[in-house]
Amino acid sequence: MSERRQLADADRRVRKEFLTMDFGLFYFSADSTTVDEGDRYGLLLAGARFADTHGFSAVWTPERHFHQFGGLYPNPAVTGAAIAAVTERVAIRAGSVVAPAHHPARMTEEWAVVDNLSHGRVGVSFASGWSAVDFSFTPENYSRRRELVFEHAQAVRRLWRGEDLDVVDGTGAHKRVRVFPPPVQAELPVWITSSGDVETFRRAGRIGAGLLTHLLWQDVEELDHKIQQYRAEFRAATGGGHGHVALMVHTFLGDSDDEVREQVRGPLCAYLRSSLNLFAGSGNKGAQQFDPATMRPTDVDFLVQNAFDRYYAENGLLGDVEKGRKLVDRLRGVGVDEVACLIDFGLPAVDVLNGLNHLDELRQLCRS
Repeated sequence: MSERRQLADADRRVRKEFLTMDFGLFYFSADSTTVDEGDRYGLLLAGARFADTHGFSAVWTPERHFHQFGGLYPNPAVTGAAIAAVTERVAIRAGSVVAPAHHPARMTEEWAVVDNLSHGRVGVSFASGWSAVDFSFTPENYSRRRELVFEHAQAVRRLWRGEDLDVVDGTGAHKRVRVFPPPVQAELPVWITSSGDVETFRRAGRIGAGLLTHLLWQDVEELDHKIQQYRAEFRAATGGGHGHVALMVHTFLGDSDDEVREQVRGPLCAYLRSSLNLFAGSGNKGAQQFDPATMRPTDVDFLVQNAFDRYYAENGLLGDVEKGRKLVDRLRGVGVDEVACLIDFGLPAVDVLNGLNHLDELRQLCRS
């Protein structure tokens, strides 16, 4: 057995036997047009307050444009500022900023403001993006997005530390600029978002960043292998560091597994159905390449039901607390550091908030 493999096996044993799991709340939103227009961000703020007072690690909000799926969240810095105003302890994170669609200086300015408002609680996961229409702001960057996500992430890190950046001003002159206000944190906590491409896992490790991923296009066994690759690169880049892996997981817990299954079936199936057009043809290596508009309704129904069954059985924190504990143990065993619990997939807000008590029970159980 190679030395690298021995280190990876030892790393998994340590995490499974001795370390705890962090729990964060993750928002993406189902059909944003169906949310109560008088209180569209009520669930976000109420959940953030709960997380803040119950020992959760973070609240993550995404960046989405021009689509009702996720459309509540066009700018995570703005939602992050709102969270900062109603919380005191919980970390405020972007999950994710589409880095190639923005100028590094602008991203740094926005998040430096939120870092000041929150007294040093922000963190940012940078994504390459996949939707071409999202690059309407910077169409010239779309073809190089997979390279630019790392270039921009590193530029933001340098600006955050107070270093200068070369820019061209409105007259065409080259200038050196610094970003204000100065942030509170000396270093910005950074993650790279990956939907499953193992090379992205490796490159996140090489730059000493955390990793944010999900189980949409990969299973837990595949994730195990990819996290080993990430850890190896992170150790090499940092001289022995461990890194941080956050995993987005659809989450709703209740008293009875059977009751929860029927409670979430309709909303989660509708959520999956509404996401089909968003992810279809995205170019993601793990995504099914199909056009729902050309499929028969019965075929779409079959696809959605199969996705629901897989999520419920294997890839979601869905059911009772004991079922959730078993999944958390599996995830901890493969090296996940934090479960980012996606809670806003279409259930009524009152049900989601009530379910947080069961999620907190699981959190405490996993830390005992």
